[in-house]
Amino acid sequence: MRWRMIGPFRGGRSLTAAGVRTPQQAKIGPAGDPVRGQRDVYYFGAVGGGVWKTSNGGRTWQPIFDAQPIASIGSLAVAPSDPDIIYVGTGEASIRSDISFGNGVYKSADAGQTWTHIGLEDTRHIGRVLIDPKDPNIVFVAALGHAYGPNAERGVFRSSDGGRSWQKVLYKDENTGAIDLAFDPENSKIIYATLWNAHRPPWSTYAPIQNAGGGLYKSTDGGTTWTQIKGNGLPEADWGRAGIATSRAVVYVLLDVLKGAEGGLYRSDDRGSSWRRVSDDKRIFGRQWYFGEITADPNNPNIVYAPNVALYKSSDGGKTFAALKGAPGGDDYHFLWLDPDDAARMIVASDQGTIVSVDGGKTWTSWFNQPTAQFYHVATDNQFPYYVYGAQQDSGTVATTSRSDYGSITYRDWYSVGGGEAGYIAPDPADPNTVYAGDTYGRLYRWDKITGQSQDISPTAVEEWTTPITAKKLRFTWTSPVVFSPHDPKTLYMGAQYVLRSTDRGNSWLVISPDLTGCATNEEPGRGRPGYTPGYTPPADTVTTENAAARCYGVVYTIAPSPVDANVIWAGTDTGRIWLTRDGGKTWQNISPTMMYRTDPSDDGRDWSKVSMIEASHFDAGTAYVGVDRHRRDDYGPHILRTHDFGKSWAHVAMGIRFPIDHIGGPRNPAPPPAFVHAVREDPQRKGLLYAGTEMGVYVSFNDGEEWSPLRLNLPVAPVHDLVVHEDDLVIATHGRSFWILDDLTPLRQMSPKLAKSAAYLFAPQTAIRVRSDVSRDTPLPADEPAGQNPPAGAIFDYYLGAPAKEIALEILDSSGKLVRRFSSADKPVPPESNVAFSSDWFAPPPKLQPTAGEHRFVWDLRYPDPPSLRKNYDISAVYAVGAAGLPRGPLVLPGKYQIRMTADGATLIQPLMVKLDPRLKVSAADLQKQFDLEMQISAAMQQAYTALEQRGQLAKQPQTPGEANPLARTLNNLATLLEVVDTADAAPTQQAQEAWQELREKLDQELQRK
Repeated sequence: MRWRMIGPFRGGRSLTAAGVRTPQQAKIGPAGDPVRGQRDVYYFGAVGGGVWKTSNGGRTWQPIFDAQPIASIGSLAVAPSDPDIIYVGTGEASIRSDISFGNGVYKSADAGQTWTHIGLEDTRHIGRVLIDPKDPNIVFVAALGHAYGPNAERGVFRSSDGGRSWQKVLYKDENTGAIDLAFDPENSKIIYATLWNAHRPPWSTYAPIQNAGGGLYKSTDGGTTWTQIKGNGLPEADWGRAGIATSRAVVYVLLDVLKGAEGGLYRSDDRGSSWRRVSDDKRIFGRQWYFGEITADPNNPNIVYAPNVALYKSSDGGKTFAALKGAPGGDDYHFLWLDPDDAARMIVASDQGTIVSVDGGKTWTSWFNQPTAQFYHVATDNQFPYYVYGAQQDSGTVATTSRSDYGSITYRDWYSVGGGEAGYIAPDPADPNTVYAGDTYGRLYRWDKITGQSQDISPTAVEEWTTPITAKKLRFTWTSPVVFSPHDPKTLYMGAQYVLRSTDRGNSWLVISPDLTGCATNEEPGRGRPGYTPGYTPPADTVTTENAAARCYGVVYTIAPSPVDANVIWAGTDTGRIWLTRDGGKTWQNISPTMMYRTDPSDDGRDWSKVSMIEASHFDAGTAYVGVDRHRRDDYGPHILRTHDFGKSWAHVAMGIRFPIDHIGGPRNPAPPPAFVHAVREDPQRKGLLYAGTEMGVYVSFNDGEEWSPLRLNLPVAPVHDLVVHEDDLVIATHGRSFWILDDLTPLRQMSPKLAKSAAYLFAPQTAIRVRSDVSRDTPLPADEPAGQNPPAGAIFDYYLGAPAKEIALEILDSSGKLVRRFSSADKPVPPESNVAFSSDWFAPPPKLQPTAGEHRFVWDLRYPDPPSLRKNYDISAVYAVGAAGLPRGPLVLPGKYQIRMTADGATLIQPLMVKLDPRLKVSAADLQKQFDLEMQISAAMQQAYTALEQRGQLAKQPQTPGEANPLARTLNNLATLLEVVDTADAAPTQQAQEAWQELREKLDQELQRK
């Protein structure tokens, strides 16, 4: 079993990037010659997708961090004096609501081929890594620290021995961390740093909470001692986030103040002794907590860049700015790296991905080649092939096919479905052309694929962005649940502080529950239309974790209608409450565990233990599984609850969810990162088989949650925010690596103690759908065009060997017991032809039965053996590295019943196989039979012709040009062409094809009679 990535290749958020400087005088190559600059080598770090590298200037990107146990990258830097040395600080530091965490610092000494963890595990979020320009062993780290609580491992850290040891050289308190660092470009003993006091509360809020305590600091002795820079033109107000840039003696600080209008861009021309505000342009320091970066040209201090909603550039020392790059809606740029030796070379990290320019920003590479999308949820529809839907942070919604007719999944196969960057998507169960797509804070749209129109059907038609959540009639969060009833495709549920229901496609909404969040004033509102209960104005004193729920900051975060009983609906809130109705919403019962989880004896544990997902059982109305996310309480451990009695009793069932220690590389292994839970799903076919999506990947349980095991396989480490079982597949939404599918869950569903004791075991295969692997007639996409993987086209066979076998064989028999195809581990692979008119990397290795111990998967293409031919034709229907199929191929089997027989060292195992027709086809069984019969006749005739040529000793004498061959060889070639013609589509042969067959049959008979 292997995961396959289906895309989309639409870049996700990135906060950090770097290139290799143009000249490299300090680095000496193996021959003793200086290594010249690597102009086409760049790196970037995704906030949930690891580290990526390009060696061709951004045309293609490759992940180079997947073997490490963490996915979130806050900052990376390439040593200016040695391009092979890279330091990576994990954990993004723009602390938004979906922030992912890190586990310290990593180092590579071989340009990203291998990595070593070098400490600072508890920093969690790193804003900047800074390497001494002359000595790669001297490195500084600006650590913001925990986003959801105080901790001591924050501030500025220094290593003088390449990360073997660290000293905390600048620290203020357990709530204030470091966010930025910069060297004086002419003296690396002079260092500037900014501190920032910010954290996220456990309740839903757009911006983090910032407090006094931030500021600008300077060291003149290489970071040993620090002095805060105050006054002399800098504002005396409480500082928020501040970014630093230096060029020669000039220092820029882009500053946000917590109160007043003194924020903006400040400049010092004397290394920080005096300052003046050069710009109060709101465009360059709006939402400073999310942006905050400033970059100066190393060689021209009057050229300065400010990444924000657009990438802004000033050529007059920061007085005026103009957008260098940006688009309506805001691309959200976060970081700009300039080559110190050639400032026209630059790389930008943004919410849309990472792009490179080599002409000073006139032109840029694409960000549509990075599968680093951050998805919140995933849904599938009921068509074939099914489509996968999700809302991507910062880029909007997407629908992409699970299988393309063109051999691989590319830009041709995905599109937007309305809605916005965050939210649930709910395809209409009865009409795949209608999709309900959510957006931030309760916006909801009904999208029509036929027209492309997207109607706003939000429960609240008009809502001001600036209205406090506690003053809203309906309270929504960034990602509000939207789900259909499994019993009535016209019934749609949505979560506010209440459960809302619509039965008319969102044209009207009804409140069907009380306030479920713990709000003290609105506990029992009247039922009816949304907005029945007026908003709540809380007291003016401080909001705390203890009183925020009662003051109405909470929302309903998950809704789960029971597939078993239409009257049973489960609901969970981000305040730690679980509710149940058993009469369709007339009455509700609070079934929250009396004590969810305690981190403190005085804490009842329920408030702000976010109920991230409830899964109502497919087998029992009283059973539900609950994923509880407590990372907003600074508890990053896994929490899953299970009930079998409608919530009367609960069990905690998360044993085994943690990242495997053996996946962590390096001599100083950190503790396994915790894996808090986003989602739990139950397999609809096997009771007790569960899947969990966590911050560190996917886990599986075979015993109703009592024990869990990683289901990583080839999946890179990434946050998995949601997953869904679609028929035989497991589909996941990662928050940093796009969509992935685990095809055919047969081995998991049929796993049993009997398997481990078996010498050989053949799993019962799932029904195979007869589809053609690639019907494209366009020029094949080039090798460097990004593409997701198609599922195997054919029947999937899974088998297990308890010990290595000398030989195993798989035979496919038709319903009469006649052999269709045979494969053996002893088969010698046929090498690809060497005289073809294209490169050999278009060929894929042929499938091979593996006789080694363990579980294996083999795919049969549902075809009879290829008939013998003098030549293979490779047409335009091809997918790079997937296969350039040689034509003609053997006939496709007819839909129907087959038998699979596996022989392993004398043991024989048999399983049935059902083959069904592509459900999109409208072809009769009689027409398919005509096609099959003719293809079998042509194949038999080709065998006759080939055998005759072989017996006459004429095979080796046939020229490459078909027209020059002898009459028997020409007939064989024409038969091959006819077989290709008849096999082009699932349809009855044309009259002209049948006439051609009669002519060729007569010619063959004549040639066979000759001696």
